[in-house]
Amino acid sequence: MNYRAKYLLILFFLSLFAGYDLLAVAASSHRKKERLSEYVNPFIGASTNVRKARAGHGLGKTFPGATTPWGMTQVSPNTITGGDNGPGYSDEHTTIEGFALTQMSGIGWYGDLGNFLVMPTTGELFTYRGTEQYPEKGYRSRYNKRSEKASAGYYSVFLSDYKIKAELTATPHCGIMRFTYPKHKQARIQIDLARRVGGTSTRQYIERVDDQTIRGWMRCTPAGGGWGNGSGKADYTVYFYAQFSCPLKEYGIWSADIPDNWTRRLGDIGKPEYIDRVIHAETFHKRDKMEGNHLGFYTEFPTEEDDEVVVKTGISFVSMKGAEMNLKAEVRGWNFDRYRDKAASLWDEALSKIKVSGGTRDMRTIFYTALYHTMIDPRVFTDVTGEYIGGDKQVHKTDDFIKRTVFSGWDVFRSQFPLQTIINPEVVNDMICSFISLAEENGTKYYDRWEFLNAYSGCMVGNPAISVIADAYRKGIRNYDVKKAYAYAVNTAEKMGNDKKLGYVSGRVSETLEYAYSDWCLSVLAEDLGCKEAAAEYFERSRSYSKVFDEEQGWFRPRNADGTWKEWPEEGRLKESYGCVESNLYQQGWFVPHDIPGMADLMGGRTKTLADLTNFFEKCPSDFLWNAYYNHANEPVHHVPFLFNRLGAPWLTQYWTRAICNGAYKNKVEGLVGNEDVGQMSAWYVLSAMGFHPVCPGETRYELTTPLFDRVEIKLDDRYAKGKRFVIKTVGNASEACYIQSAKLNGKSLEKCYIDHSDIMNGGEISFRLASYPNYSWGLE
Repeated sequence: MNYRAKYLLILFFLSLFAGYDLLAVAASSHRKKERLSEYVNPFIGASTNVRKARAGHGLGKTFPGATTPWGMTQVSPNTITGGDNGPGYSDEHTTIEGFALTQMSGIGWYGDLGNFLVMPTTGELFTYRGTEQYPEKGYRSRYNKRSEKASAGYYSVFLSDYKIKAELTATPHCGIMRFTYPKHKQARIQIDLARRVGGTSTRQYIERVDDQTIRGWMRCTPAGGGWGNGSGKADYTVYFYAQFSCPLKEYGIWSADIPDNWTRRLGDIGKPEYIDRVIHAETFHKRDKMEGNHLGFYTEFPTEEDDEVVVKTGISFVSMKGAEMNLKAEVRGWNFDRYRDKAASLWDEALSKIKVSGGTRDMRTIFYTALYHTMIDPRVFTDVTGEYIGGDKQVHKTDDFIKRTVFSGWDVFRSQFPLQTIINPEVVNDMICSFISLAEENGTKYYDRWEFLNAYSGCMVGNPAISVIADAYRKGIRNYDVKKAYAYAVNTAEKMGNDKKLGYVSGRVSETLEYAYSDWCLSVLAEDLGCKEAAAEYFERSRSYSKVFDEEQGWFRPRNADGTWKEWPEEGRLKESYGCVESNLYQQGWFVPHDIPGMADLMGGRTKTLADLTNFFEKCPSDFLWNAYYNHANEPVHHVPFLFNRLGAPWLTQYWTRAICNGAYKNKVEGLVGNEDVGQMSAWYVLSAMGFHPVCPGETRYELTTPLFDRVEIKLDDRYAKGKRFVIKTVGNASEACYIQSAKLNGKSLEKCYIDHSDIMNGGEISFRLASYPNYSWGLE
């Protein structure tokens, strides 16, 4: 039996028979020392506000609720159902619809999940959620903003309209909610099974199992909107198994009469005729079982002041039995505080991969919250038994890896996955196994750029899975079927890439440059595997970026299929979306990470390129919010500060990365200047704050920059690393001391402004001496 099978088996039986008692021991020991989980502030980035972002993409779009590292569940308050509000929550909202078991983190498209919406209420039963403006017309409630608390694995709030305190915590596959009631003759817990961020589930089933238990499922298809308002092709079923600490004596099911032929996407469910059907849903008292198009469940009971009711729910994407097994494996009894502490302990362990010293309390909070945000996705998709639903809609079981999902490829190949190759290489390996298994199960034999619960959404551009695989292979992460990984990568490049005859994508610069880079990644992988002809072919394709460089304008420019150039706009290369995705030509044009010397030659040589790059930064605002120059709020430029290293001016990389860390990341709700994008925005910070970052994933080189902290210790995985830890130290670190004067690697003078992945994996120490003025001679080797 391999280590993965052993891990799953041990976890399952420990959970089943001991209820994670070993974690309780760990939690006890953590109490005697500083807990890293106490630095996490889940409110950082928890806003979709477009006004504050100065852009339609909004701010961080994170959720503040409870989750565990890589957990299947994200137990969080939901304040909004529709629109470009992926997390289901935004800090400026004044009412809460309820508390759901699944959420997305930081995505900028129309959101999804938000399933199994639980709401504690009192008084009259409402089957409609109400609106932000008129919450009293539904079951939603105003809430006391000052009462909101969130930490790693915990969330609480006071619902003002019902005088109920709600508390949330999580295990990897379960959510636990505790509600503290006022004295009331008609207190209630109600569950909206139709509710879904950005739409509705299209079919539901509910069954009362016994006087404490319900189970069922919610089917979510593109017809119900959700991911991309249906364009993301999300098609999944969430199964649940829920138990109540209060017996189900008075209970029922409500069903809205939604005709099968009604369209049910986001714009449809807000229409008056649809809302009217939900408001006038029929209620079936003591009905034990029902299937329908818009169902909800409720249980009622009298309460005395401060009575507590706990709801614990296991979920699965496989079956009701899987949800039941998940709950029974991870949650035994009704001790909410015990599981809250266990969730924090899981985060203590996960966050301990990196330990920082020095800096302010705010700096450590920003750092560990960023690290926390990088360990939400790619989330676990397997049940405790190892079963998962495959791309063929069939149940599969694996003992070799943990099936993972939610791959925001265009975002996360840049920083998120390179970070995990260092601190969580097994997660990267799992993701590659998940790529391969999905491509095989769904019959496509290629990788998509944005995968969500088995759905190939086709969102964004490029072939980022190829980048992740090439980068991982080069770094020794290879515990998967390498032949299939390569074969499907080839299929991907052949299916989605630059036009073979033209050498570019007609009218598009972003696509042309991104495909050129992924072709380079494939050439690297082919070379490593001894496929010399393929390596040469894809290397030649990687040079296609030059096909869309206009020498007359001195910059990249969209080109028509007949070879002519698209008309140059009045705004020039600052015009957003002119041949580009979520960017302008000035921003996208720096994306030639695999051939920076070739890029600089096209741009007029090193001196001219460096001057233009300097101008690019000097014209961006100090708060780094959305702008036409260096736009840290979006991913295409995330490698650009490190280009100064490659152009012979490493002191400018040092200056600007420190400025970005201080200006674009804050310990507050508006603390992320752009969408978190499933870990990418935070991973950039974690790497940069430690003092290194890749320019080109697929290379093993990391560009050095100024660390934020006096000391950083990275714990290494002994299955992938020779050393036990890699330590980064600074001497003379201060807020104004952003320049490297000298460096040593394992005691020897280091004159280069970069290190190799192997330098980290071998363990050891790098140290920097810093000052408030640049050293123009360091790092030029």
